[in-house]
Amino acid sequence: MADNGIRDRPKKAGGQVPAAKFELGQLVATPGALAALEESGEQPGTFLTRHAAGDWGDLSEDDQRENEFSLLHGFRLLSAYTLRTGTRIWVISEADRSATTILLPEEY
Repeated sequence: MADNGIRDRPKKAGGQVPAAKFELGQLVATPGALAALEESGEQPGTFLTRHAAGDWGDLSEDDQRENEFSLLHGFRLLSAYTLRTGTRIWVISEADRSATTILLPEEY
């Protein structure tokens, strides 16, 4: 994941990249997540940017509220996204924001 796919950032209306709410730290991806992203033709940067901007993806309202609380109080953050292929990925940022990992739920 040398370029981390950051060049493929999603844009808001007007072509702006969403502002990050927190630092991602070291970026890590599991082999399963990288294979799933490659199979779907999607870039990891798309999901990293969404995660950092507070777009938590396919989470329940309760889990989204928990993330907002965690953002304010320095706890771990979890986002869940569904790839074009239907495969689900998670993006997890550690409480100290030292690292963010992309993984498949079954790799947790």
